[in-house]
Parts: sequence; structure tokens; C-alpha cells
Amino acid sequence: MPTRARPIRLLVRAALLAAGLLAPAAVGANPAVPDRAAVERPAADRPAAERPAVAIAAEISAAPEGGTRLTVVLSRPVEARAFVMERPDRAIVDLPEVNFQLPPEAGRKRDGLVASYRYGLFAPGRSRIVIDLAQTATVARVATSTRPRDGATLLTIDLARSDREVFRRAAQAPEPARPAGPPAREGVDSRPLVIVDAGHGGIDPGAIAGTGVYEKDIVFGVAQRLVQRLEAGGRIRVQMTRDRDVFVPLAERVRIARDARADLFVSIHADSISAAPQVRGATIYTGSEKATDAESARLADRENKADAAAGADQGDGPGDVADILQELTLRETRGFSARFAKGLLTRLSGVMEMSVKPHREAGFRVLRSPDVPSVLVELGYLSSKRDLDLLLSDEWRATVTGQMAEAIEAFFAARLPPAIARGTEAPRIGKAAQIGPAPVSP
Repeated sequence: MPTRARPIRLLVRAALLAAGLLAPAAVGANPAVPDRAAVERPAADRPAAERPAVAIAAEISAAPEGGTRLTVVLSRPVEARAFVMERPDRAIVDLPEVNFQLPPEAGRKRDGLVASYRYGLFAPGRSRIVIDLAQTATVARVATSTRPRDGATLLTIDLARSDREVFRRAAQAPEPARPAGPPAREGVDSRPLVIVDAGHGGIDPGAIAGTGVYEKDIVFGVAQRLVQRLEAGGRIRVQMTRDRDVFVPLAERVRIARDARADLFVSIHADSISAAPQVRGATIYTGSEKATDAESARLADRENKADAAAGADQGDGPGDVADILQELTLRETRGFSARFAKGLLTRLSGVMEMSVKPHREAGFRVLRSPDVPSVLVELGYLSSKRDLDLLLSDEWRATVTGQMAEAIEAFFAARLPPAIARGTEAPRIGKAAQIGPAPVSP
């Protein structure tokens, strides 16, 4: 990071601590940041008894007194907890990790009180079903039973009609407590830290191509390639906001970067405009209260609703904590963001199609960190056949992520010791150099 950024960040953190606006644990030399890769092993690597239950079928039917029943067939019993949320009206069912192997069309058809439903990994070790309600309804019953003919477990979710006031009271009940995070790990690496954020994930698929391909899968593949390229270069430390198909709230993505005292945050996405399949090309966004144009404002608004789609509260991110923080750092941080965006645009424009306005500004929630330079890269449009073909191409991904890595390395080159910048010397390790946790491998 340019030399002025870190002293200003330390000044801001000290001011916030003195004002009681920041917890002491977030100010120390080694902030605690969950290592998502260490939370639990991938399902395939665990003993059979520890692997998640498998959901193999689901159906909607009528329930008593005009209600609607969603039945999910599981390989074994699970503990389920349900609640409802307003704006938009949803019923949420939380489960331990479940391997959903349902047909692609599952959840897309409106039936009774169910407008649609979606499912997926919501957090490490935790899955979620989000039911969009066709009208206000409460969860009358959540139960499991055994199907006699084959011993499969039936998870039954009964929805009952309700008026708005009853629904509102039910929605005000507290959400089930989330599991505690893993123990903190201390980092001992002096290289700049880049947070690579693969957009969406888990229960939130993002944009969906006409072929059924999900944005979350495409951008995760690109993010992994970028991480591998940066790690191979050896000049940059790197950490992902998600290391697999898991939902991460928008505010938490920002918090991961800030708690790690990251030097750069790069969020990777892919857009879709079904009404205009001829539109294609990449766009680089930096944060701003005022969007460059109406299209950018609409995109930011759509991306900012990702938490609601996954049944999570849309609380303000860390960038909204205190005016003093914004006054001291936001303007300069955005200058660094714009500087990096310019360098990234220069490199990407030589290897990929760019949109008509390749650098834009908008109020994306993941770009609100006041002390971490941040950009959001829309790689292309899933609604464009040409863009989609490229996004799925290994050769194209290798070329594009190579240029992205070069842009990142160039951004930090001025502040790296010459030997490390040349890649001929390992970074010095020591307490005085600790600026964050060890990188998370995808």
C-alpha cells in the first residue's frame, strides 16, 4: 500500500479505541480472523459417520387448514430450527450441513404459500432453506419422521396462513444463535495482504445463466485461479472471504478485510442482463455514495440485496461505524482504490473485452471499508453467450487472472523491499512485522 495509508489507519484505530467505538481486540498487532479452511474438513475427507446428511428429493403439498407443506427427503435425521423474516417475507429453516442433491428445477415453481425456495450452505457446518412466501405465513411445524418403506428421513415444514400482525410478531422473534467461530490464528508475514472475495456463495447463487450455470461457481473458480497465481508469485499474501461454496454476509466480507488489516480487497462478480444479450464486457467498480450512472446504481442495489436473498439481516457494514473514521481515511482510501482500478484496467483491457464505461463508481456494500482500498470486478455478462463461453474457459481464466495478479503486484511494488519485489528473498518474519493472519489456501 502507498506509504501514507498505514499510518493513517493506525491513527484512525487509535482514535476509535479512545472513543470507545472499536473493540480493543480489533486494534492489536494480530487481529483475530477466522480461518475458514480450518473450520472443518471437506465432506469427502471426513469419516462416513461425520459426513453431512444428503437431501435427495423435495415436494410441496397441501397442509391442514389451507396451509402448505414442504417435505425434504434426507438420508438421516437432522435437527432443524425455523423462523420468519419480513421485507421480503420469508420462512427460514436452519440445518446442520446438508449435501443438497435435488433436481435443478427444485424450488422454482410457485405452489400454495410457497412462491419459491432455495437452499445451500449458509456457513461452515450450517445449511439453510429459504422459502419465499406468496403471502404472510408462519411456520406451524418442523418435524422429522422415518419413511417405513426405505428408512429415509422426512423433514416436514408446515406453513400456516396468518395475517400481517401475527406474521410481524413472529418475525420479531430472535433468529437462532449462530455457532461460535474457530480459534484465532496469529500471522507472522510482512508481505502485503490481499483479500480475494468470490461473490455470492452457498444459498445465494447470484446471477444464473440461461444454461443454468451459477455466478457463484464461475467467480469462485476465477478467484481460486487468482489466489494460486498470487501465491506462486510469492510477493503477496492472500486470503479468500470464502474457500468453498458457502454464504458469507456482505458486512462480514468487509469485516474480514478490516480485521485482517488487509492492504487491498478485490471482489469478483459476473453480471447478467437477460433483456440485452448483446451487452458484454468487464467493468471495474470503486465505491461512492453517488453512482456513475443509473445502470451502476441498479447493479449495486441488486448486489446489496444478497443478504436478504439468503435470509440474513442487512445490517450496516463496518464502514458505517463512525464519522471520525470516514473523515480521516475514506477520501484517501478511495484515491488508492481508484489508482489500483486504473492499473487493473490498463492490464485487463489488453486481454479481454471491456464494457463501454470500464471504470465506474457505485454504492456497493462490499466496497465500504474506509481503510482498505477496494474494487469490485464484474468479469462479464452471463447473459452474453460469448462472455459466458470465455468465463468458462480455463485458458481465458489463466490469462485474465495472470493480468490481475500483475496489476496487484505492481500496485504494491513501490513499498516492497527490492529483494522481495524481485522474488529473490523470502520476507523477514518477526513480531514487529506481524500485520495479519496467515493466508487461507483454497
